[in-house]
Formats: sequence, structure tokens, C-alpha cells
Amino acid sequence: MKKLTKYILIGTVALSLISCSKKKPALVYFPDMYYPVAYDPYEEAVLAYGEQTTTVSLFKKHDGRTALDPVPGSIVQNPEGILPMDLPATPEGYEASKNVVSPLNPENKEKDLARGKLLFDRTCAVCHGTAGDGQGNIVQSGAYSGVPNYKDRQITVGSVYYVMLHGRNAMGSYAGQLLPGDMWRVAEYVIHEFKPEVENSSKVATIKTTTETSEQ
Repeated sequence: MKKLTKYILIGTVALSLISCSKKKPALVYFPDMYYPVAYDPYEEAVLAYGEQTTTVSLFKKHDGRTALDPVPGSIVQNPEGILPMDLPATPEGYEASKNVVSPLNPENKEKDLARGKLLFDRTCAVCHGTAGDGQGNIVQSGAYSGVPNYKDRQITVGSVYYVMLHGRNAMGSYAGQLLPGDMWRVAEYVIHEFKPEVENSSKVATIKTTTETSEQ
């Protein structure tokens, strides 16, 4: 009797381990609960199980992409079509961002700076201060500290945009609050207002490049 009980106990444990295994279950009902599938909206969607080269028929009209056409009357969220900076959120990405220039049209500089100031005052000044000295209302209240002065940092338009996009140190990303075009406007305003020497050096470099090209 004791041996029989022992065998039953071992068999029960073995069956429990097999039935609870998620790696190679004998039968899976609703496999998505075990192996969830995340589709990239701009990549070809394939069947999650079985032959991975089989395209999902629902998305054939869109070259296999899961991003469908917007509903008629939808409001465009990014009318300018400016895409986020294609650099990784790594120290190397940050350094590379310093060499990236703004994609905004220079002819609209005055309007872009005006909107950049408006957005900076509404979104950034609470920490960075209206003077860009890192002494915003939150800092002065003592609730937060360590916000740098722009004048003490080696920044460019590209690096300011990068930090707003990805966040850096204690600052989080603002990609969910500002459109890509508006983040560039804020970045241009920051450089124009608080780091004019960087803006002027960029203008000189542009003039030199243009002159060299024309001479050739």
C-alpha cells in the first residue's frame, strides 16, 4: 500500500510538471496567452505560428503592414512629417546627436523661435527656468535639484533635441508631450537664447561650406 501511494504521488508530481510546462506543452489552448506576438506597424506581419513566411491575409492591401489607413476625418498628429531622430538611447547616440542639424526650414526661423519660446516657457521653464539657468519654480521650491545651467553645458541643437526625445540623467523623455517638429523648435530656441556662441559658430561653418562649394 505504501509503495502504491508512493508511485501515485510520483506520478502526480510528474504530470503536474509536464502540464505546467510552457516551453513544450502537449496542447495549448489560446497560444497567444503563452507566446504573445507584437507586430511592428511598419513591418510585414506574418503568422505567429507554423510557417513564419506566411503573410497575414488581412494586411495584404498594405504590403503586409499592420498600420491601416486612418478613419476619414481623422486629425493628423504630425502634419509636418518630421520623423524622430534615428539614434539609439546610448552614450554613443548622445555624442552623435551633437552633429545633427535641425531639419526645419531656415526661412521660418523667426516663427519657429517664437513657437519654441512659447513651448519652452510652458513645458521646460518650470525646471530649467525662463533664463535657462536651471532655477525654475520647482527647483526654487526645493522639491527638485540638479538641473544644469545651459551656459555650463556643451550642447548643440541636435543634442538638445536628443535629450527631449530620449531623456537623459534625471530628465525623462518629452516625446509624448511634444511633436518632433516642436521639439526642434524648442531646441533651436534654447541654443538661440542661451547658447548664442554655438548658433553663431554653426552659421560660420555653414557660410564656409557654402563658399567652398561655390568656389569648386
